[in-house]
Amino acid sequence: MGCNNQNDKAMNFDPNYAHVVYFWLKNPDSEQDRTDFETSLRKFLDNSKFAKTNFIGTPPKATREVVDDSFTYNLIVSFESAEAQDEYQKEEAHLQFIEESKNLWTKVVVYDASSID
Repeated sequence: MGCNNQNDKAMNFDPNYAHVVYFWLKNPDSEQDRTDFETSLRKFLDNSKFAKTNFIGTPPKATREVVDDSFTYNLIVSFESAEAQDEYQKEEAHLQFIEESKNLWTKVVVYDASSID
């Protein structure tokens, strides 16, 4: 899935603040778990008031040693500011996604970054 423009969200990636999340599902080969996770994640992103753009991905087969392909899903979300990302963390849509999906994953790693410009 590429950038999401639901709810009049901007299509252009906002370079001010990036939120990158990696998920490792407990049962990555389970089609039902993957469907449940993707459904909940898309519902959350469609209803987020703060996420401007998003990308949901899965790892391609790594062809170089420096590439980690051990995760199940990757999410990249852009925000207009660090403050907007803070509000996103507390919004109902985000909290509902966590509650619905936390039993599906064994590990989550987050990398946040602000633009150097």
